[in-house]
Amino acid sequence: MKRALTSEQMRELEKYAGAQYGMSEALLMENAGGALADEALRLASPQGRFLVLCGRGNNAGDGLVAARKLAGRRRTVFLEMVAGKAELQGEVERNLQALKISGVTPAVVPFDFPAGPGDVVIDALFGTGLNRAPQGVYAEAIGRISAWRAVGARVLAADLPSGLNADTGRAFVPCVQADATVAFGYLKTGHLLEPGAQLSGETTVADIALPPPEGAGIKGPLVALLEESDVRSRIRPRRSDAHKGTFGHVLVVAGSWGKTGAAALCAQGALRAGAGLVTVATRPDALLAVMSSAPELMGQELLGEGPLGPGDAMAILQAAEGKQAVVLGPGIPRGEQTGHLLRALMTELAVPLVIDADGLNALAGNLDALTGAQAPVLLTPHPGEMSRLAGRPASEVQADRLNAARALAQAHKTTVILKGARTVIALEDGSCFVNPTGNPGMATGGTGDVLAGVCGGLLAQGLSREDAAMIGTYVHGLAGDRVARRTGRMGLLASDLLEGLQEVWVEWDR
Repeated sequence: MKRALTSEQMRELEKYAGAQYGMSEALLMENAGGALADEALRLASPQGRFLVLCGRGNNAGDGLVAARKLAGRRRTVFLEMVAGKAELQGEVERNLQALKISGVTPAVVPFDFPAGPGDVVIDALFGTGLNRAPQGVYAEAIGRISAWRAVGARVLAADLPSGLNADTGRAFVPCVQADATVAFGYLKTGHLLEPGAQLSGETTVADIALPPPEGAGIKGPLVALLEESDVRSRIRPRRSDAHKGTFGHVLVVAGSWGKTGAAALCAQGALRAGAGLVTVATRPDALLAVMSSAPELMGQELLGEGPLGPGDAMAILQAAEGKQAVVLGPGIPRGEQTGHLLRALMTELAVPLVIDADGLNALAGNLDALTGAQAPVLLTPHPGEMSRLAGRPASEVQADRLNAARALAQAHKTTVILKGARTVIALEDGSCFVNPTGNPGMATGGTGDVLAGVCGGLLAQGLSREDAAMIGTYVHGLAGDRVARRTGRMGLLASDLLEGLQEVWVEWDR
């Protein structure tokens, strides 16, 4: 996995590198600028020209080093110093003088650069310290970068696109859209989350000789981008003498009249995740439709009618006997007493529980029930459900997805999968993992039901709550990517993910 740091953590790490290892600001800047120049050369055509736009901070110094190194390769380089000379100091001013010695002098601002295909514009206006919208000459410079990109020039961001919040991934207006970004030392948390991930383009991490944060006393929980190797290493190989009992039995409490598809998708997701057996418990008027969706499913009637409530607790607990995981929520009939049912179940259930959809809505206002849970609980909210759980507007949740998921996981000692573009997996110790798989075609009804089932199927096979969350989220998104590659994103259905999951397993088995 790729570790990501906040802007404050990066400052602490750079300070530690200087104090403990003599890694001066000048040396770090030289390393960063060299990496930036190498990437710029990769993006440019053989005859491509380079325009470097610099502000006044260390990010500008990185850009100046890159300009000097490109000029040293006998490439055509233009420089636009958006900040005035009086604003420059320290290593930035020194690198400007060194660049002038190489024959490159600042152009008159604004510079009328006749950009085109093959040229590269390097954005070195702002670094990780930006906390408000760019204004004045800086906003105008970002506008010019956008115009040059529109006519075919490639845009390369130094550390992160100017206008992007380094910690949340939210974009101020205006913000640079980069084709590629060179992150110095480590990814920033803003690279991991949308729209920062999309605005950064193809992001590479340059080693600028910073030490590992683990030994530097850097405070704060782990944040990392999941990679395929992280997920595959957590999957247990299947023994040749295995049988259906080896891979666990999942109880899916889901569905109601008119919402039988939610139960069917969830249950089949558990099967496609490798569960040996799956039983669906639902009201009698929904059971036949759910059972007919797949011959592999077994069924259990929850006698009665209307919303699920405390009166259903005994039947569900009896149905959970002999099971290795329970998934509750997709399409259930929810009422005022459903939250009390959840409280009763968590007090008694001795196997892991995945709560999704209307199970989460019933849990809102009853979050204290999580503290009494006997077994691990995994929550899988989308932003609207997270809004209700956290008691905050969905816009606030989306503005800081990492901290929203982390706060819920830490406060209630649970694992949270906050769904959406760049899904966040938050653990009870505050660690967060961001999932890079998935695509906008999956923004359709039922995909979350499949994910809940997949997580339940993995839990039933004996995986930890944390591993099930990471594997489930990654393969669920990857399944959507495999389907979209064949059929496109428009019209992708949740049921397509079931076939996509099989494609992932086949690919990984090879």
